[in-house]
Amino acid sequence: MKPDNDWKQRLGVVYSTNPDFKYDSGESEEPQTLPPSRQRLIVSIDRRNRGGKQVTLVTGFVGTKEDLSDLGRTLKVKCGVGGAAKDGEITIQGDFRDKVTAILGEMGYNAKRGN
Repeated sequence: MKPDNDWKQRLGVVYSTNPDFKYDSGESEEPQTLPPSRQRLIVSIDRRNRGGKQVTLVTGFVGTKEDLSDLGRTLKVKCGVGGAAKDGEITIQGDFRDKVTAILGEMGYNAKRGN
């Protein structure tokens, strides 16, 4: 949580005489994490811009960055490979579409295999 007196973020802002004025920094809050049964995840494979290597992509996750990284860490450990979890999607190195879909199904997620 940011303090209300973060004056460095407001340098260059013109003074307002409105007593109800609140400075908006433009940051939006993270969405709340939906329960696993309400998540609609799509597990697909991607080969673009990766030097010919294949990665398994899990897209459609709605929630906080911490929950996304926890889910990504769980999938990486269960598949025994590396990967990343950022920008609302999880990448798992290699073609693990069937295995990831089965793992997500066991965890209670509504996962569907893409291409």
